[in-house]
Amino acid sequence: MKKLIVLSVICLAAQISFAQYALRKGQAQFNAGVGLSSWGLPVYAGFDVGVHRDISVGGELSYRAYYDRPDNNRYHHSIVGLSSNGNYHFNTVLNMPTNWDFYAGLNLGFYFWNSDNDYPGDHTSGLQLGAQVGGRYYFTERFGLNLEVGGTPAFSGGKFGITLKF
Repeated sequence: MKKLIVLSVICLAAQISFAQYALRKGQAQFNAGVGLSSWGLPVYAGFDVGVHRDISVGGELSYRAYYDRPDNNRYHHSIVGLSSNGNYHFNTVLNMPTNWDFYAGLNLGFYFWNSDNDYPGDHTSGLQLGAQVGGRYYFTERFGLNLEVGGTPAFSGGKFGITLKF
């Protein structure tokens, strides 16, 4: 019985110490979901690739539309974003279980603002730099949920969605 307990503890320790990284080097994942914003409901789709056991890079396409009413007129606005990101995954440093992924990073994107021609305000397209902190929980080896907070023109509060590993 003692041998079985010792063997079980050794196997458990080996499982934890040799756990998979959040996104292994060369592995890819697809992310999609909705944003958190006070102006409309943003949607996004993105793709990340592991370039190191703790670092991933990727790209994202986002869209948001909303209406506002300055001067008692109704104006339609939309934002299309094309961005790249880089994240550091803290799983190794924090010795986290394999079904969790905690990361932080930067993003750089170009955002195309479109407003009605007679809109009196100023919304201009341009390059934006942002930062994000996020986490994922994987229900299986390939499927999980993600939650991210940060600031970009399309997602001033953050975003929530799914992740599929390839």
